[in-house]
Amino acid sequence: MSSATSRKHLKKFYQLRVSEISRDTEDSVLVSFDVPDNLAQTFTFTQGQYLTINQHIKGEELRRSYSLCSSPLDQRWTIGIKKIPGGRFSTFANEVLQVDDKLQVMPPDGKFYVPIDTQAKRNFVAFAAGSGITPICSIIKTHLEREPDSSFKLFYVNQTSSTIMLKEPLEALKNQYMDRLEICYFLTREQRSIPLFNGRLDEEKLETLSESLFSLAQTDHYFMCGPEAMIQMIDRFLKGKGVAASKIHFELFGTSGEVTQQKKQELEKAFKGKTCDLTIIEGGKSLNFMAEQGVGNVLDLALSNAADLPFACKGGVCATCRAKIVEGEVDMLLSYGLEQDEIDAGYILTCQSVPTSDKLIVDFDC
Repeated sequence: MSSATSRKHLKKFYQLRVSEISRDTEDSVLVSFDVPDNLAQTFTFTQGQYLTINQHIKGEELRRSYSLCSSPLDQRWTIGIKKIPGGRFSTFANEVLQVDDKLQVMPPDGKFYVPIDTQAKRNFVAFAAGSGITPICSIIKTHLEREPDSSFKLFYVNQTSSTIMLKEPLEALKNQYMDRLEICYFLTREQRSIPLFNGRLDEEKLETLSESLFSLAQTDHYFMCGPEAMIQMIDRFLKGKGVAASKIHFELFGTSGEVTQQKKQELEKAFKGKTCDLTIIEGGKSLNFMAEQGVGNVLDLALSNAADLPFACKGGVCATCRAKIVEGEVDMLLSYGLEQDEIDAGYILTCQSVPTSDKLIVDFDC
């Protein structure tokens, strides 16, 4: 199988049966899938990865990505879905979805992890908020089980004690690894006896934590998953303390879009009246059409011209729509889902890439 065919294989949807649904909190559920033996290898995953689900709800196609909270060591495929006000899929999952229902699921993807080293003695620190705990739980369990000399400290923000997702499995892990796992819960709408643990994380609290509960000098890797503002604040703090970017790993829920909206307007003005001869290569086939420069992103432009392309979040986070520029130029509004070496090699997130050249060739098979 060629590499291009392999990538195409991984980015297609497969029908999976919902094998179990359990209520985790009042507004969240844990959904497990039955992966048949013939798809077990296709759905092999690494701790911290996610599944993308495609479901038609009330006549509309919805694609959503949810992190696996189970460990690959469990041989289970379980995701946590928190109900979001106005969230069409999260509401469907919490109120309508039933055991034995079938969902279209894309194989696991994502780079929110570091490789396991069974001989290593490493110190990990994780920050999570709300449902951001889902990939973190998978990461913690896998490292503690596979790296018997490593340790984890988790700082986890929620509104109240009743909204803490995955609390039961987290406490079970803490009991199992009492000398290697420490968990600190922060509550924003419920008072704790220790002031430090009241309210959201901020730089003052991070300063206190780094002086008393974890050592910046002795921490090997940091994991963060949650809202954009929290991730950016922690990232600034750590880098300001001299922590190397290679030690900081994060997964975002989504992005605010404020900066990109301003940039879109600037691009439309700068390239007004110019056109782009745009070619999309995917699955060994080529699609060519004309598009305006500075207006619209490559993914949406291609989809509006009947292309069948892989995508999920459309927010510059998941990298499902990753492709490579063969010729031409784009302006990429956000690039959270790519590493710098990928960007240097010409890869783009097509959902964030606006054509800015007379000719543009984008290859999804690379």
